[in-house]
Amino acid sequence: MGDEVRREPARDPQDLERLLVSRERAGDFEGMAALYEPQAVLDSGDGRLKLGKEAIRAFYAELVAMGRKFEFGDQRPAIISGELALTSTCLPDSSVTAEIVRRQSDGTWLWVIDQFSIAQRGDQVVCADSENSN
Repeated sequence: MGDEVRREPARDPQDLERLLVSRERAGDFEGMAALYEPQAVLDSGDGRLKLGKEAIRAFYAELVAMGRKFEFGDQRPAIISGELALTSTCLPDSSVTAEIVRRQSDGTWLWVIDQFSIAQRGDQVVCADSENSN
């Protein structure tokens, strides 16, 4: 099939998490991989890095086939410097993600580095709003 599927692009670094979760819930592993640069790196926490878009696509294809469902988390404000951004999300299981995002020549954003968990429950991470913390 030669027809290119039209998917919503990430016009802001903050769009990527929402697009990833929505595509995963729809079973669209190709669309999930489309959110990454060709030479991107994904650390899913299993001890092996996924290097490049094809390896990331294969990882998401397997994940979707297993029926795993992502949950939306509390996305922290992106830190943007020029063409790069750092994004992070506190997930419902108290793990925290970290991603490096790059603005593309067309103004959209793609992940360059994606780490599913930089901290987990018990790591003294506070994922609440500042008004709820001491």
